[in-house]
Amino acid sequence: MKRARSRPPSPPSVEELAPLDRSAPKGAQLRAALEQLMAGLGAGALLPSERMLAERFGVARMTVRRELDRLCADGLAYRVERQGTFVAERPIVQSDALSSFSEDILARGMTPGGTVLAQEVVKAPDAVAAALERPPGVPVVLIHRVRTADGVPLAVEWAHLPADDFPLLERAALDDRSLYRLLRRRYGVAFGEATQRASAVALTEEEARLLETAPGAPAFLFRRVTRRVSGRVIESARSLYRGDRYEIDMHQRPR
Repeated sequence: MKRARSRPPSPPSVEELAPLDRSAPKGAQLRAALEQLMAGLGAGALLPSERMLAERFGVARMTVRRELDRLCADGLAYRVERQGTFVAERPIVQSDALSSFSEDILARGMTPGGTVLAQEVVKAPDAVAAALERPPGVPVVLIHRVRTADGVPLAVEWAHLPADDFPLLERAALDDRSLYRLLRRRYGVAFGEATQRASAVALTEEEARLLETAPGAPAFLFRRVTRRVSGRVIESARSLYRGDRYEIDMHQRPR
């Protein structure tokens, strides 16, 4: 018995889209109309075909194709051969403000979560001890987690914190909880500043498995050192974020 082939979802009616203003540039208007349409659709929704869009807006198919190409290049849409153009997952923008993963995700209307892979007291490796400004081998709490947004894995984290500063932290329930919120409430931490360095990397097979993506996929590697307001270092963290779901927002000033 043959299985019925699954068909792509039906596109929205192009009749719902407003016509273009003939007195303004068509490309910019078409881009704005497509972005408005996509904003009302969920990720994975099928956009109307090039022919349907061209007929609706009274423009050449080449104009439609150019704007769809730009949407794909900007990561807002993607194409599937013989099916069409689909709405992509919106990337999560990380600003230069000091905030936790949970705070970033909640601010975007999503639900943060995670799975703890390791949570224990270990001897600090030399590089971690140096970042924490502690002697080599000092006891630290290692917290290794996969972080999710609405159930989708977005990041893998390795955080090291001085065990003497945070007694029994290795026993705290952190699967779906914010570490920074816990540090504020249980240990009275007043966060000062953090220094962070970002680099582009390719995911290993194990990292890709944890993030449910392909080995070799691009990712952001963040290394962060966080201090109390007193200047004392309280965390050395390393985080891997999926490159297809994250953007970095930076504010720069003249020197």
